[in-house]
Amino acid sequence: MSPPSPVSRRVFMLGATGTIGQATVRALVAAGHSVVCLVRPRAGVGGRLGREDLAKLLAGAELRQGDVCDPDSLARDGFRGEGFDVLVSCLASRTGDPKDAWAIDHAAHVHALSAARTAGVQQVVLLSAICVQKPLLAFQQAKLAFERELIDSGIAYSIVRPTAFFKSLSGQVARVQQGRPFLLFGDGALTACKPISDDDLGRYLAACLDDPARQWRILPIGGPGEAMTPRQQGEMLFELAGKPPRFKQVPVALLDVIIRVLATAGRVLPALAAKAELARIGRYYATESMLVWDPARARYDAQATPGTGSDTLREHYARMLRGEAGVERGDHAVF
Repeated sequence: MSPPSPVSRRVFMLGATGTIGQATVRALVAAGHSVVCLVRPRAGVGGRLGREDLAKLLAGAELRQGDVCDPDSLARDGFRGEGFDVLVSCLASRTGDPKDAWAIDHAAHVHALSAARTAGVQQVVLLSAICVQKPLLAFQQAKLAFERELIDSGIAYSIVRPTAFFKSLSGQVARVQQGRPFLLFGDGALTACKPISDDDLGRYLAACLDDPARQWRILPIGGPGEAMTPRQQGEMLFELAGKPPRFKQVPVALLDVIIRVLATAGRVLPALAAKAELARIGRYYATESMLVWDPARARYDAQATPGTGSDTLREHYARMLRGEAGVERGDHAVF
């Protein structure tokens, strides 16, 4: 549970229907804030969540239906000419496709920031991503572009850049349960991360409202414990499942071939161009650690990557293996 806030604020929330958004709303409501969420009429992966579903998932918050990509809808259906203290956004493009990324990660946030100014907002808490440190992909460039606009806005900001989420590291639980090998890119030690749970991240975001040390800052954040490589994650999963470790190594060069083939075909078929971008995203995560980047030493630094919370990936895997937890990975599924 989040501790009560010393000052209750009126919060306008974007991206509330994602798993991290839901966790953030829970933390904000628990802290005593008044939360208004702008949601689509049909939300969630495939639009499967209706108003009644969302009312249960976002209990304690007021729901308003609108289009975050439409400046007029933001003002008319969202802010409604009312005053707010804080804008909190967990909004992100679902696929990372360039068109989607610039529409959501950048343009929608620019519109929201403008509407928030009109509503009297004095503070913005933005969920970004640690991978914008090395922006090689469209969605990273879009996120970074809005970060710069927010920093230049003069409004107090907390830009939170989390490392890997539990859900992004859970795609191979079923493979292991089925007796199949755990897939590794390279030797499985090319990258590392400090996994963080939705609830720990939600509490961290909510606490930014009251902690002056988290304001006017870019905040990289991971979960508790030491950084882990994919091989270590696999070994832990096999141990919890009571199975001998079995790994299958996939050469990174294979991803390069796939990207080239899709990119070439994408010149004729736009759908394949989008798949090429997804393959580039996959390659990025296969070769880049989700840790703080030290530009002076040109390396990732696990020791410089802060941690928060108490939820561990080990406990999450154990719950999944027992059937007590699942994950909604949607458009980000790889395996």
